[in-house]
Amino acid sequence: MSDGVIRVFLLDDHDVVRLGLRTLLELESDIEVVGEARTCAAARTGIAALHPDVAILDANLPDGSGIEVCRAARALDADIKIMILTGYDEDELMAAAIMAGAAGYVLKQIESSSLVAGVRLVAKGHTLIDPEAAARVVREVQLRKQTYGVMAGLTPQQTRILHLIAEGLSNREIASRLFVAEKTVKNHVTGLLAKLGVSHRTQAALLAARLPRDYETPEVASPPAAPQSPPVPRQRGSSQTPRPLQAPAT
Repeated sequence: MSDGVIRVFLLDDHDVVRLGLRTLLELESDIEVVGEARTCAAARTGIAALHPDVAILDANLPDGSGIEVCRAARALDADIKIMILTGYDEDELMAAAIMAGAAGYVLKQIESSSLVAGVRLVAKGHTLIDPEAAARVVREVQLRKQTYGVMAGLTPQQTRILHLIAEGLSNREIASRLFVAEKTVKNHVTGLLAKLGVSHRTQAALLAARLPRDYETPEVASPPAAPQSPPVPRQRGSSQTPRPLQAPAT
């Protein structure tokens, strides 16, 4: 901050929102909006050139995420304080903001006076994230990392079986789905529970539920069909199938 004035950069793809933010902030004698952008690409360029004290970034934009811009800005200059502005109160989004180094996670429903106060707080090095929510999110992130670590030790077949357990399928139903013997599934489940460090399949299902919906599960191929011999033509006027023709003896 120069002369006690907080230099702010705005990123939002809606012109009306940016205009509203600029108008609100510039009513304050200690805040100056030094730049704005409507795309992530323009924001990266603007922040790199202007080095604002605080950047208020929309979380979701057509060409990317404000969280990606946050990460890039913090890598460029760790003194830049980032406030993520979003209309969605989602733990995963908050976790991503925290991990990217954001100092604030603010819903767009925030009162104008609270937003202005928040800018001043983060500019001074404080955070604007609810401590209880942040602690909950961090715990969830840690659990998810542990889950990924465990998953990395599973075989593809064990991973398939784990997801089918999470769907509520029995060993017999899993065997039918995977085209294997039920005893084979039982052996896999025993090894799976041991690797996960749990004693019951319900606990294993809860671990699988911590994975995001886009976690890739190895595809299961259907067993190949048995080859079929081509039909042998029948001789006209005969009810018996003719024998294959043989080469004449020489």
